[in-house]
Amino acid sequence: MRKALLRSALPAALVSLGLVANASADQRDPSLPTLFKFLKSAQHSDQAGLVEDKIWEIWSMTGDPKLDRLMVASSEAMQRGDYAAALQDVDQILTARPDFAEGWNKRATVYFLMGDYEKAIADIDRTLELEPRHFGALSGLGLSNMKLGRDEAAADAFRRLLSIDPLYPNAKRNLKMAQDALARNSI
Repeated sequence: MRKALLRSALPAALVSLGLVANASADQRDPSLPTLFKFLKSAQHSDQAGLVEDKIWEIWSMTGDPKLDRLMVASSEAMQRGDYAAALQDVDQILTARPDFAEGWNKRATVYFLMGDYEKAIADIDRTLELEPRHFGALSGLGLSNMKLGRDEAAADAFRRLLSIDPLYPNAKRNLKMAQDALARNSI
């Protein structure tokens, strides 16, 4: 019941506050600061999830229909495990829009799925230069560093993530795993 109320109330609140993405949204969208305030103060994971979804929606829009189609195509290629096609699509996006944070994050995701954690981290770094609040990139940074055995860097990424999105799925568990690994390795 509460989830149903949140799903109906939050979109209405976002509309009333003028926080609906326009066709040319990206990491510079003027509604993002308010959405991040909502995210940081969310009381329940359902509420946080709705705000996260809105932010992802904004981040994913390039403002160019062709590039937006490539964003969808790259996601579909990733889902079917065709990482070469996904990389090709994302590379086209980044050639056209090198300032598009979500393009860098999407390519980082492809590299992560391919097991190339160094390349994933390089693209995450670029994502975070363009959008320091990118909670998905921070999660990917933590996970990539965990895969590489860089537990301090992983813990730092998860702490940064939690400072932006305190209810991000699995972030507290992942932070604890990185901290536990640090403790084991310091003995």
